[in-house]
Amino acid sequence: MTEREAGKERLYPSILGSMATRYYYLRQLRQKIEEVIQQFVANNSTKLVLADYGCGNKPYEPLIAPYVEKYVGIDLPENPIADIHISPVGEIALSQNCLDVVLSTQVLEHVVNPSLYLSEAQRVLKKDGLLILSTHGYWMFHPDPTDFWRWTSTGLQKIVFEAGFEIVYFKGIIGRSAMGLQLFQDGLLFKIPKFLRPVLALLMQPLIIFFDKTTAQETRNKDACTFILVAKKK
Repeated sequence: MTEREAGKERLYPSILGSMATRYYYLRQLRQKIEEVIQQFVANNSTKLVLADYGCGNKPYEPLIAPYVEKYVGIDLPENPIADIHISPVGEIALSQNCLDVVLSTQVLEHVVNPSLYLSEAQRVLKKDGLLILSTHGYWMFHPDPTDFWRWTSTGLQKIVFEAGFEIVYFKGIIGRSAMGLQLFQDGLLFKIPKFLRPVLALLMQPLIIFFDKTTAQETRNKDACTFILVAKKK
């Protein structure tokens, strides 16, 4: 599977595919990213330059590209499809105040120094530029190539505010009870043969969906699997 194919499968997971055990989560994450794009990017009258900071296989480029003049992928040197590589000390080879939007999806938990990562995002953004960021509250250990952090809702808001941003949108994805089932599923996942994992997903994903649907969004915003936020450069 190519990097682009992997990105597409992440964007549109199948309950019978390789992302079956992440089916509901990935769909919810995509829907929230789509919501943010429509609210903060799609209706902008200016031509925007957006950087995907920690772009990986660029799964969300198809959602964003129609609404921006330029999409730039930023990642570690070992990522061959990145347009710009991060230096060994974590700096981006871009000048100050040159971007309208920085997108960061499921990256912050992997970086060695979150404060430096956020300060670089703040540095390259124009005045009133937007940071669109998602990262984990609860999740299993998943190094890529490292995995260091998990946040409470208040802890994530604190570190983003201290980096020079004003948060204008904040939502949680998958509440506590549903996430408990997700973690239970993942606890079994690596104890069974690979060919049985889609069967496990078929059993567990409907339960995760059911319990998440019974959780109020206000509760998710405080305690969730993943948080997504939009913050404006102060």
